[in-house]
Amino acid sequence: MARIFIISNRVAVPKAGVQPGGLEVVLKSTLKKHSCVWLGWSGKINDSPRTHTIKKGKNSYTILDLRPEDFDEYYNGFANRVLWPIFHYRIDLAEFSRRDLSGYLRVNEQFADELAKLLEPDDIVWVHDYHLIPLAQALQARGLNNQIGFFLHIPLPPPEILTAMPHHEKLIPALGAYDLVGFQTDGDAANFARYLAKELGTPSHMSMTLGSGDRAMRLGAFPVGIETRQFNRLASRAVRTNFVRKVVDSIPGKLIIGVDRLDYSKGIAQRMEGYERFLREHPEWTGKVTYLQITPKSRSQIKEYAEIEQAVSSAAGRINGAFSEAAWTPVRYVNRAYSRTALAGLYAASQVGLVTPVRDGMNLVAKEYVAAQNPDDPGVLILSRFAGAADEFRAALLVNPYDPDAVGAAIARAMAMPLEERKQRHAELYGALLRNDISDWGDRFLKALAVPEKGNAARQAALRDNLTAL
Repeated sequence: MARIFIISNRVAVPKAGVQPGGLEVVLKSTLKKHSCVWLGWSGKINDSPRTHTIKKGKNSYTILDLRPEDFDEYYNGFANRVLWPIFHYRIDLAEFSRRDLSGYLRVNEQFADELAKLLEPDDIVWVHDYHLIPLAQALQARGLNNQIGFFLHIPLPPPEILTAMPHHEKLIPALGAYDLVGFQTDGDAANFARYLAKELGTPSHMSMTLGSGDRAMRLGAFPVGIETRQFNRLASRAVRTNFVRKVVDSIPGKLIIGVDRLDYSKGIAQRMEGYERFLREHPEWTGKVTYLQITPKSRSQIKEYAEIEQAVSSAAGRINGAFSEAAWTPVRYVNRAYSRTALAGLYAASQVGLVTPVRDGMNLVAKEYVAAQNPDDPGVLILSRFAGAADEFRAALLVNPYDPDAVGAAIARAMAMPLEERKQRHAELYGALLRNDISDWGDRFLKALAVPEKGNAARQAALRDNLTAL
């Protein structure tokens, strides 16, 4: 039976008593249904790196250490100083160097070396995210022709932005070595098709053959969801915990919540300005509403992240200095992480979810906020139109995060929204969640990957037969 090889930058090895998060939640159903090998970086940096495998049930986790120079060039360098800002439409923040590109390619070659030791001909390879764009090309250079798919979790900008990246003509077309390239939205897939049409002269539509031979690269949108009903049950329990009750009891009036990693793509500073406009334009809410912004720090060693931390802290201080009263602080800004259970309870207790990234591939906070609500008295989601989730969540209050007046007006509208409208909007949003539950997401991608192609039907049929759970 074919194994599913999951390849990502980091590997989440299950640990007793530790709640799953991030990619582990997204892949939970795939790991449960199939025999999987998950390969990636261990998170450790060593001058003498090692690779080892951990067995958990029917699944294996193969983890690699990185050398200090690999971490600096591959991860901190090219992945997070070039690809991350450019893919989030921030050309101005990209810092390109040939050394970092070399390190990025070198680590992809290392991953390919480790995979080459493990892969059998019928194994299926599923690569995740921008850290590993050239991996399929590296595998093919080693004579490996396994069926291989790629999924990009972050946005893909249009060719006008992609072509601003040095050596884009070598890196981006490397995605053509994959059999299936998946994106969060149709817009992202269309941007890639436009890039290929502009740079390589391929037809600018969603199905095309790229390169020589009879293997076709296909594109598709596979928006990531969440475990909707399970998260709703978790929130229903968590909202009654002592922690959530203590938070709610300490807050006068209504609660607005924002939960984001500290990143310039999340639009937190702009969001603060929108909240400030709301307070200024609606003094009747003084003392009656509190905005809780939970923002764990990330990538603090990168200059741009230190700068955004200072900008957000300054904005929170400015608002509190201008509007606070003895018994009320309008902004609570917290730089620490909370468990998924605690966040679920806080979502359920909040009257407004404020999710306004300036650019986001999907944004699962928006989906978790909706899933956490009590349908008899739901809160209101205010969502950036530049988040991938906006494609599914047309019933949210969609805003331009660059327009503080619009964000402030949306907050005022959410605060005053009648119960019947809130219930109607929530029902539409919750229905969208159920239609795209994460339990089926992995199977949808793997089914699409196993579609037969011209000249390769027998091989594809064998692969499909091995995907017995699909």
